[in-house]
Amino acid sequence: MREQIGWSASGSGGAVAAGGTGSVAAGLEVLAEGGNAIDAAVATILALAVTDYGLFAIGGEIPLMLYEARSQQVRVLSGIGRAPLDPASIAWYYEHGILDEGDYRAMPVPGALHLCLTALGSFGTIGFDRAVAPTLRLLDAGDADWHPRLAETLRRLVEAERRSSGPREAGLHAARDHFYRGDIAKELLAWYADVDSPLTARDLAAQVPALEAPVSVDFRGFAVHKCGPWTQGPVLCQSLRLLEERDLQAMGHLSPDHLHVVTEAMKLAYADRDEYYADPEFVGVPLPRLLSDEYTQMRRQLVDMARASQERRPGDPYAMLQLIGGGPAAANEVTTPISDTTTCVVADRWGNVVAATPSCNLCGNQPDPRTGVTQGNRLRCMNTNPLHPNRIQPGKRPRVTLTPTLVTQEGRLVAAISVAGGDLQDQTTLNVLLNHLEFGMAPAEALTVPRFSTDHLENSFDSDPDRSRALKAPGSLQVNAGVGEDVRQELAGRGHDVSVTDGFIAMPVMLAIEEDGTIHTAGDPAAGRHAGALQ
Repeated sequence: MREQIGWSASGSGGAVAAGGTGSVAAGLEVLAEGGNAIDAAVATILALAVTDYGLFAIGGEIPLMLYEARSQQVRVLSGIGRAPLDPASIAWYYEHGILDEGDYRAMPVPGALHLCLTALGSFGTIGFDRAVAPTLRLLDAGDADWHPRLAETLRRLVEAERRSSGPREAGLHAARDHFYRGDIAKELLAWYADVDSPLTARDLAAQVPALEAPVSVDFRGFAVHKCGPWTQGPVLCQSLRLLEERDLQAMGHLSPDHLHVVTEAMKLAYADRDEYYADPEFVGVPLPRLLSDEYTQMRRQLVDMARASQERRPGDPYAMLQLIGGGPAAANEVTTPISDTTTCVVADRWGNVVAATPSCNLCGNQPDPRTGVTQGNRLRCMNTNPLHPNRIQPGKRPRVTLTPTLVTQEGRLVAAISVAGGDLQDQTTLNVLLNHLEFGMAPAEALTVPRFSTDHLENSFDSDPDRSRALKAPGSLQVNAGVGEDVRQELAGRGHDVSVTDGFIAMPVMLAIEEDGTIHTAGDPAAGRHAGALQ
């Protein structure tokens, strides 16, 4: 199976695009045995905890989107770990800050494993024992000191599943309880005490993935679906709304006008992200107003085709004002380390599709010496500004950058995208999606033509309560070297601070499905992404 894996593939029997080849092989193996997209996605994600360790770990977090072919519905599962429930622990952050450089105190509850087990129980067909089998083979063949410890932990979950009486779902529930309430939970709590983490047994027991409807917008007859504002996902929806009246095809792919108008739209959308997005269980996020015709039309008028904005320009969707505040924004030397995130898209032979963005944000955190479980620093994606919607609160989800995408047309799944790359994720998604929908590119081309991005936004990994100090680089525009010199000079003349990179901008994977069921999938080879398909 592994010999068939490259960076692009086509077939009608199912497909996987992810990170390391071992993770793609795990998903394809389950598909070949008759598993559905959720089964294969869980197998892929569990294997990514080994093949892409450092970008993801078993104690990390995952937003997952599922398209069900039978119902033609899109569903969202939030596998994001929450902040501690104890108010005294939260008060500590307001006194001492949320450390940005990596610290066990910034660990949320581990959400990834609960999501995997819940997804299998609600939408899958196999047990945890089958889903985790490829991962156990990878761990048994590995040589890191945490490999045998994590393998033993996962085997204990399999044993808990097998001891359970009743249907498949009961076994999955038993495995979940063993990790979040049973003996493994006790070992994690001992580790938390050792590393000064405030997480408690109550926090572990309270972790439950949220099942939600997606946030969706229409773009030229396509329905683009994202996770809610506990991710940055709706920023893609806002960007598309700002662009929907622009004739990008007439401008020409990667022309100065194309790069300029998309960049200016992203600046406006990200300003609203930074001002309003947060866990909607805790704060009111005005998404209907942010995506409304009236607000969008006002904000479109701020795009000057002759001049790049240097200002931070959020609007006011409550009062329907084009701008609040604004003014010059200063660049900041932001040095917070980012070490996170991998990718996963899966389609099965029946037309079910999953897009997920597994992550962990390790930043130096090491595995638990008892269980081999590693947890990251995702709480640093919140702040301690008491007036900010994304402030840390007991039991709250951090607003994450993780942001998978599904696209449908008249109920039929058209495309799925997953991107790794922090604040670049939805920028690269926008690049790739427009390449596909506007410029007619298949996944292999859409992922490998030159890309562009801006740092005209707040760093999502900087927890400074003064959010003006979290701004990265106003007016910046980074382009791949394949963007022509004449285009770069024209953009600089419009006021963009243009820089060129020979490396990849974020790490995307994608699949697209034709009306006859043929699946085309790819992962950017320059970014170490891999893909495979079954005939």
